[in-house]
Amino acid sequence: MFENLMAQPADNIMALMGMFARDDRENKIDLGVGVYKDKTGLTPIVEAVKIAERHLLNNQISKSYVGLLGSLGFIDQMVDLTLNKSISKSRIVGAQAPGGTGALHQLFLLIRAARPTANVWVSMPTWPNHPAILKHLGLPMKSYRYFDEMTCSVDFEGMCEDLNTAAQGDILLLHGCCHNPTGANLTIEEWTEITNMCLEKNLIPLIDIAYQGFGDGLNNDVMGLQLMASKVPNMMIGASCSKNFGVYRDRVGAAIVVAEENLAAKLAEDNLKSLNRLTFSFPPDHGAAAVELILGDPELKQKWQTELEEMRKGMLALRLNLSKSLREKTKSDRFNFIADHRGMFSRLGLNTRNVEILREKYGIYMVADSRINIAGLHPEKIEFLAESISKVL
Repeated sequence: MFENLMAQPADNIMALMGMFARDDRENKIDLGVGVYKDKTGLTPIVEAVKIAERHLLNNQISKSYVGLLGSLGFIDQMVDLTLNKSISKSRIVGAQAPGGTGALHQLFLLIRAARPTANVWVSMPTWPNHPAILKHLGLPMKSYRYFDEMTCSVDFEGMCEDLNTAAQGDILLLHGCCHNPTGANLTIEEWTEITNMCLEKNLIPLIDIAYQGFGDGLNNDVMGLQLMASKVPNMMIGASCSKNFGVYRDRVGAAIVVAEENLAAKLAEDNLKSLNRLTFSFPPDHGAAAVELILGDPELKQKWQTELEEMRKGMLALRLNLSKSLREKTKSDRFNFIADHRGMFSRLGLNTRNVEILREKYGIYMVADSRINIAGLHPEKIEFLAESISKVL
């Protein structure tokens, strides 16, 4: 039976992890894996999460299933976090899911049930799992230009030109903030223009918000999302808590639907409930319970926000210092964009040969398209990285 299966391509980032682990050079740098790391090179457990977990350990009296939609309290808190009263809650429904990936998967399934022939438009480039899951589910897909490889900024003109060819009722997948893999974000003016285009062409936005709080701040990172939600009749949001709460392995996410009217919202909720039942039955509880506790307790929430802001400012400092060091080493302003990008990632605009030389000669590991994880960079290695990059140009 199993001999009839097709061999699957290796995951490039997982392969990169293996190569890095086998490298015995002391000064090697891992800029490939997309997880936050502190100055010690570890992905820490947020202190607010530890406190919430201790509370759960001492007070939780059952490990019985949560509902098919997950914890309604958690969903309500995630709606507040992302939408913050920008629209009436009577138009909003949601379902807990295993991580942001699980949330997107369920929303893709919802699209397939509601509009199976609609094209899902994804940015070029985008997070590789977006097209991979869409292909796996058999959903039609098209891409729009997003990143200008020459300027390393948003190609907004190309984006609008491509989206003008979208058909009525198509789905527009957008990154809410901290675009993965480029780090280049839309301005609020560009969000406004894209919102108007969605209204004119009846495009339904699907926002992937995986890094809220990592860009310009917890509230500023969702300004575009909230502006769009206040204008369009229908919208979907796939939210992840992996990065901003540091609960990667606990798989905490929310699939949120904004509908034009109550009846449509109820239909969406019923279908999300059914899709959860058919996909994984009941969502996992532990991580979501900790997040719900944090967001519902003012003192604990403030503690989490303080920790989150420290992470954000740390990444911003790394960006500024790397940009400055590259300017000095290359004697050019070619890499100034790094300071303007936001979130964990930036695309450096290097070619594949540059990337290979950095890995083979200097022990610097990054994805083949030169995407680097800023959060994986130790401050003391910035100068070495900048010097190495200057030597391969």
